[in-house]
Amino acid sequence: MLPKFDIDEVLQTIKDLKPSAFPGVPTMYIAITTHPKAEKYGLDSIRLCNSGSAPMPVELLRNFEKKTGATIVEGYGLSESSPITHCNPPFSTRKPGSVGIGIPSTEYKVVDLEEGTKELPTGETGELIIRGPQVMKGYWNMPEETAQTLRNGWLYTGDIASIDEEGYVYIVDRKKDLIIASGYNIYPRDVEEIIYQHPAIQEAVVVGIPDSYRGETVKAVAVLKEGKTFTEEELITYCRDNMAAYKAPHVIEFREDLPKTNVGKILRRKVREENL
Repeated sequence: MLPKFDIDEVLQTIKDLKPSAFPGVPTMYIAITTHPKAEKYGLDSIRLCNSGSAPMPVELLRNFEKKTGATIVEGYGLSESSPITHCNPPFSTRKPGSVGIGIPSTEYKVVDLEEGTKELPTGETGELIIRGPQVMKGYWNMPEETAQTLRNGWLYTGDIASIDEEGYVYIVDRKKDLIIASGYNIYPRDVEEIIYQHPAIQEAVVVGIPDSYRGETVKAVAVLKEGKTFTEEELITYCRDNMAAYKAPHVIEFREDLPKTNVGKILRRKVREENL
């Protein structure tokens, strides 16, 4: 057990102890993938990784696996359903971009965003709700919040998702992170996935900011890889060339780093609050 994530200490520990499994969050995989000397630390000992806490960009997953030879399986859970509800099975089909299938004794479905009472058919997007033995009994001394989140035995996750014909769940975004610009619904993760595909980008987060004309507009805050140069105009042009025009960021900000939790999860909420 390491007291915190320090990339040099983690790599040295991998080299010394040769672990076969590695649990992490996307920020950790970014740090390993972009480290200039990562291959010298014997990363090929790692065969299986899991990722949680935040969405794993598909481009990052592919780059990490190409660099290490390991397989990443992404999972899903909430504090209200500890520790996990879904995971890509390491022994069966893995679908990059999906958080996998429900673990045993876990029921789940997608319902309409307005009332949360109508179950939606395969492939349609709505709110993911879950029922199982890992779901909490309620929030401590918060009866109103509990009644809103737990309804008829189902946990309303607040996550927008779809389910395919084999039961694999694809998280689109948080309901509260949805950006509505000029009447269009824009999911930050859709924009981030494209931004992560650019070779100059190390990390990125997308938020909605107030706009007097559109209501909200899209802002991207990004961190460049070491030694890379990229202008705001170039990133805007890249986005417009690779996604629908209404989704493309109108505002770009480059930073040295992004605000994160202790385990490395990017704090989208803090970035959004800084722009209100």
